[in-house]
Amino acid sequence: MDFAKWLLIGGWTFVLIWVPATLYSQRKVHPKALFVLFFAEMWERFSFYGMRALLILYLTKELFDKMVAGEADARAYGIYGAYNALLYAAPVIGGMLADKAIGFRKAIVTGGSFMALGQFILALSAASTGQLHGESVFFLGLAALTVGNGLFKPNISSFLGTFYDRNDIRKDGAFTLFYMGINVGAFLAPITCGYLGEAVHWSYGFLSAGIGMLLGVVVFLFNFKHLEGKGHAPMVDGRQWSFMGLKAFPATIIGCLICMPLFGFLINSEGITDWLLFGAGILCLGYLLYTALTATDRVEGQRLFVFLILFFFHMLFWVLFEQAGGSINILTDRYVDRMGIKASMFQSVNALFIMLLAPVFNWLWRKLAASKVEPRTPMKFFYGLLLMSVGYSIIVWGVKTGIAAGAGPASIPLIFLVGMYLLHTTGELFLSPVGLSVVTKLSPQKVVGFVMGSWFLSIAFAHKIAGKLGQEIASSGSGHDPVAELNGFMQVYLHWGVYIVLGCAAILLLLTPTMKKWMHGIN
Repeated sequence: MDFAKWLLIGGWTFVLIWVPATLYSQRKVHPKALFVLFFAEMWERFSFYGMRALLILYLTKELFDKMVAGEADARAYGIYGAYNALLYAAPVIGGMLADKAIGFRKAIVTGGSFMALGQFILALSAASTGQLHGESVFFLGLAALTVGNGLFKPNISSFLGTFYDRNDIRKDGAFTLFYMGINVGAFLAPITCGYLGEAVHWSYGFLSAGIGMLLGVVVFLFNFKHLEGKGHAPMVDGRQWSFMGLKAFPATIIGCLICMPLFGFLINSEGITDWLLFGAGILCLGYLLYTALTATDRVEGQRLFVFLILFFFHMLFWVLFEQAGGSINILTDRYVDRMGIKASMFQSVNALFIMLLAPVFNWLWRKLAASKVEPRTPMKFFYGLLLMSVGYSIIVWGVKTGIAAGAGPASIPLIFLVGMYLLHTTGELFLSPVGLSVVTKLSPQKVVGFVMGSWFLSIAFAHKIAGKLGQEIASSGSGHDPVAELNGFMQVYLHWGVYIVLGCAAILLLLTPTMKKWMHGIN
C-alpha cells in the first residue's frame, strides 16, 4: 500500500476517535444545536477545501491541457483568483438576505444545496467528454458554489451566536469547538478528495466533495428539533418579506438561479471582475472613510481609522497566505519531493497545524492576559506578517536548493514546504482569530453589519491579487525551462513574500502606538 493511502486511512482514524471523544466530553455543557451546526459546518468545509485542493491542478493538467504550459498556468491563476474573490464577496448579500428575508435555516439549507449542486456539476464536467467537458459547464459549477457559499458562509456562525446570551461564559468555548469543526473538515478534505481526484479520477474528487456537502445539509435538515425554534424567517408587521408578489424563499431561489450564469461569466471574464471589485472597494472604503471623517463622536471616528489600517494589512496577509491553493500547489506538484503523497493532499497540513497549535495559543493568550502583557491587536498583526515573511524566506531557500539540484521533479526537499506551512499557520493564529472580534469592537453600532461585510471584502481583494501574483509567476517562467520557472517562483516569493511583507510589517510597527491610542481601550 502506498504512503498516500496510509495517510488517508490514518487521518480518518485519528478524526473518528478524536472528534467523538471531544464532543462527548462537552455534551452536558452546550445546547444540542452546537453539535448540529458543528457537523454541518465540518462537512461544508470538507466540500470547500476538497475542491480547493484540486482546482488549480485540474485547470492546468486537464481543462487547459491543450494550451502552452505558461499560458495554461496564467489562465488557471486568473480563474482561481476571480472565483475566490467572488466567493468571499457573495456573503455580504447572503447575510443581508438571511437577516431581512429568509432566516438562518433556509439560508443554510439553500446555500448548502447549491454548493452540493456545484460540486456535482464539476464532477459531471470532469467525467464527461464532448460538450460537457467544456469550460462553460465547469464555470457554471463554480458559479453554483459561489452562490451557495454566499448564503451558507456568513449565516451558520451567526446562527450559532443566537443560542448564547451576550455574556454567556460558554460562548467562547462554543466557538472554539465550532472552529475545530472547520479545521477537521479542512484536514480531511485534501487527503480524501485530493487522493481520489489525483489517484483515481478528477471526477471522483469533485464527487466526494459534493457528497460531503450533501451530508452537511442532511445533518442540518434532520435535526431541526434541536434548533430550539430559532432561525426562522423574520416577520415585519406579522408578514414575511416579499418581492414583486413572490414570497421571500422562492424569490431567493429564483435569484440564485439567475446569478449562476452571471457569476460563471464573471469567473471566466476576470478583467470585468477586476473592475467590479475595484469599484466595490472604492465605494465601501470611501464610505467608511467619509463616516470616520464626519463622525460626531471623535472616538468612533478614530476607531474606524484603525479598522481601515487593519483592513490593508489583513488583505496583504491573505494575498500571500492564499498562494497555498494556487502557486504553492503548482510548485509542490512539479518540484517538491513529495515522498509518494499527492500534491493536493498537502493542503491538509495547514489545518493539521491549526488543530495542534490552537490549544497552545489559547493557553498562551490566557497566561499573557492574566499577567496583563497580552499584545494588542496591531502587534498581533505585526507578528503574523513577520511569520509570513519568515515562512517565505524558507520556501525561497528551498527553491534555491531545487535550482542547485538541477531544477527537476522532486528537487526541493519536503522539509522546506512543511517549514513554510508551520510558520504561515502560526502567523494565521496570531492574526485571523482576533480579526473578526476586533472588527465588531471597532465598528460604530449603526454600521457594524456593513463594516463586517467590508472585512470579508478584504479577503475577496486578497484572493484576486493572489491570482495576479500567480500570473506574474507564470509570465516569469517559460513553462518549458524548469530553471526559468523556478526562478519565477523565487523572484515573486522573495519580492512579495519577504521584502514587501517585511516593509509593511515595519510600517505597522511604527503605526502601532498611534493605533493603540485611537482604539481607546479596545484590546
